[in-house]
Amino acid sequence: MTQENPSQNLKPVLKPVDAAGVHQLYLAGEWTASADVVEVLSPYDRHIVGRVAMATPEQLERAVAASVRAFAFTRKLAGYERQRALAFVARGLAERAEEFAQCIMAEAGKPIRTARAEVERAAFCFQYAAEQATRLTGEVLPLDALPVGANRMGILRRVPLGPVAAITPFNFPLNLVAHKMAPAMAAGCSIVLKPATQTPFSALLLATLVADSGYPREAVSVLPMTNQTASPLVEDERFKLLTFTGSSSVGWAMKSRAGKKKVALELGGNAGCIVHSDADLDKAAARCVAGGFAFAGQSCISVQRILVQKSVYAAFLEKLAAAVGKLVVGDPSAETTEVGPMIRPEDAARAEEWIAEAVAGGAKFVCGGTRQGSIVAPTVLTGTSESQKVNCQEVFAPVVTVEPYEDFEEALQKVNRSPYGLQAGVFTSDMGRILRAYEELEVGGVIAGDVPTFRIDHMPYGGVKDSGQGREGIAYAIEEMTEPKLLVLG
Repeated sequence: MTQENPSQNLKPVLKPVDAAGVHQLYLAGEWTASADVVEVLSPYDRHIVGRVAMATPEQLERAVAASVRAFAFTRKLAGYERQRALAFVARGLAERAEEFAQCIMAEAGKPIRTARAEVERAAFCFQYAAEQATRLTGEVLPLDALPVGANRMGILRRVPLGPVAAITPFNFPLNLVAHKMAPAMAAGCSIVLKPATQTPFSALLLATLVADSGYPREAVSVLPMTNQTASPLVEDERFKLLTFTGSSSVGWAMKSRAGKKKVALELGGNAGCIVHSDADLDKAAARCVAGGFAFAGQSCISVQRILVQKSVYAAFLEKLAAAVGKLVVGDPSAETTEVGPMIRPEDAARAEEWIAEAVAGGAKFVCGGTRQGSIVAPTVLTGTSESQKVNCQEVFAPVVTVEPYEDFEEALQKVNRSPYGLQAGVFTSDMGRILRAYEELEVGGVIAGDVPTFRIDHMPYGGVKDSGQGREGIAYAIEEMTEPKLLVLG
């Protein structure tokens, strides 16, 4: 790495976990203690998963100042240096995959098989970012469209934006951190990241790899902290980009406070899925079950509203109910578990209230509807109205509604009658209908022949309306974290 970078000589002054078992902050390349310590509880049975240090305002200020200093070095790193650091992290994730998966399972309550898939995705993110680190191409521009531009040319390239403030949620405690950190490193930015307080350990475990990757140590901080302490991530003008994944109300409120910095928001949704009469109903039902109930529906693109053409409505509902009935619900550590707990009992109770509201308004259970602690049984409702919370808001729980429609245009209109617009799924064998859906649906992505929950980590991903602005997907996130810079030659 670059010899003049002083942060390369830093050595952690504490271990990631101290003698009392407290997980330390990763502050500008050093494992750092804090007097403020909180317990993290298992979503499944509420036992103590671990104890984590919480950053103070003074410690956050140290991290911000370090990120500004470090950017002077990261912005000058050669592509191969950034690539080498990212590839190191990718290899570490692959080599320690089970350790990371067990961490995700413990703190997030994610079924272990799903947790392992998340680790694979995170490793891919860092590997793909490593490849993109050497592909930051530009343009050569002819400038002779006017006489004054004769014998001149422009060279345009993308340069790193500056220090990045990143805030991530609980539902993908490793992979959504990867979607912030890997592009930042590939772009040559410094980053201060706040993981969700319910799930801080995956991000801190990732920091143990980043610490040894060769990327300038001062350039990366991972700081669990309260929302109040984290206010400078939103408001401090030393950050040039705020990238946030979380709820819509919180994200848009942050944007209003963010000042001049760029803001990338990946927010919520109540994803709609259309099943037309010419679809493969067995496939559609199976995919809607996977898309609606994986990780207890706690995904912003989880299937929430299923619209089925009337002539196949009864047949589809029967197949869906049969598939839901086979789901294994319970302990996330069990290899057979498919649906585990919601993140907190109060979130499960909120979902239960929304279900009860729908039933009081005339909805009927196809299956589910019960709750035990943090576990909500996979629930399918029919006879709902568009104004009920299970339809018009983001339920973020293992709950789907299934309603009939007459014609395809009606289904498109129903999907669009939502304040959200993240992704939508369309099951039909008619290419004309697929293209019509692509043209008319007000969403960031239309998934043909599959559920809106489909995501591959390098594709452009993001929403419109209340679902956000900007795009993730490694190369697209790198674009958010860089800006064009022009040289005119004559």
